[in-house]
Amino acid sequence: MLKQLFSKLTIIDRYILKRYLMTFSTMLLLFIPIGITVDVSEKINKILENKVPFLKVAAYYLDFIIYFANLLFPIFLFLSIIWFTSKLANNTEIVAILSSGISFGRFLRPYMVGATLVSLFALLMGFFLVPKASDGFNNFRYMYLKGGGRQEMRQTSDVYRQISDTEFIYASNFSQEIKTGYNFVYEKFDKEKLLYKITANSIVYNPKTKDYTLMNYTKRSIGELDDRIETENVKTMKFNFEMDDLTPVVYIAETLNMTELNKFIEKEKQRGSSNINRYLVVKYKKYSIPISAFILTIIAVSVSSMKRRGGMGINLAIGIAIAFAYVFLDKIFGTLAEKSTFSPFIAVWIPNIVFGILAYYLLKNAKR
Repeated sequence: MLKQLFSKLTIIDRYILKRYLMTFSTMLLLFIPIGITVDVSEKINKILENKVPFLKVAAYYLDFIIYFANLLFPIFLFLSIIWFTSKLANNTEIVAILSSGISFGRFLRPYMVGATLVSLFALLMGFFLVPKASDGFNNFRYMYLKGGGRQEMRQTSDVYRQISDTEFIYASNFSQEIKTGYNFVYEKFDKEKLLYKITANSIVYNPKTKDYTLMNYTKRSIGELDDRIETENVKTMKFNFEMDDLTPVVYIAETLNMTELNKFIEKEKQRGSSNINRYLVVKYKKYSIPISAFILTIIAVSVSSMKRRGGMGINLAIGIAIAFAYVFLDKIFGTLAEKSTFSPFIAVWIPNIVFGILAYYLLKNAKR
């Protein structure tokens, strides 16, 4: 399909497409070293203080490149299109192209081909490369760079989970390092009727045998006339959960590929997770970011295809303002969805909808 598409491209199409892809790649290659330099200057004291091995630091910055290239790809794409399209306009190349009888819509075709290639690349990165990079990036940051990072990685206090349709658990606190939970409560239901309740001062996970040891174990079985109570100082039992499932790291959704993420979200929905909106935002962004390539391409071409008295600087100033407005809107609604009951799907797609309308308006004016 791509081969047929490229065979239909004219010399002008290939010229614009080549500039599109080369400028975008150059923009990434220029800004990534700057980002690494700034990050190193901020974090070098922490890295030296914690005596982090060089190989771990090198792996962190490899993950850093992929993580931030994906995060800031809409801005880099937008600015690179404005840059080279403004140069075409200043050299009156666009005037010559349109004067030859080519319509503005036809002039946009190589830009749309470029946006298709970039969005496919971003989609594949978001599905496969970015999750692994995000895992390495966040693990390093929490382990070595944040004060108390190991404690902040997980929700370890007042953990309440529904582990199946009929089973609920609670613990006042979990210690991930020693695999221990405190003030543990387990409840088993039959529809809305409580069958029995287990409590323990502490619960310890045994990785080798994959079971749990409960201290000061008490089981109250609910009867029709009276309850039956069992107590033991130490009790070993098996449960249908693991501690890593009960206290996932806060950035867990970013580290999963699409198949794993869908399964994880379904499991967390059953458990009544309070972070479900955060996970859904991550899921929907995997699709919305690639779509933004088309919207931002149309806006960038519409803004920069006109030769202005102020030259390229005016176009870049307008482009930077629009790019940061897009990022601001994206962050505002993403945070709103994570922290409230606002729909994650709507929150993620609002920036694309708003800027899609802007793209349509600017394109109509550019054609005139």
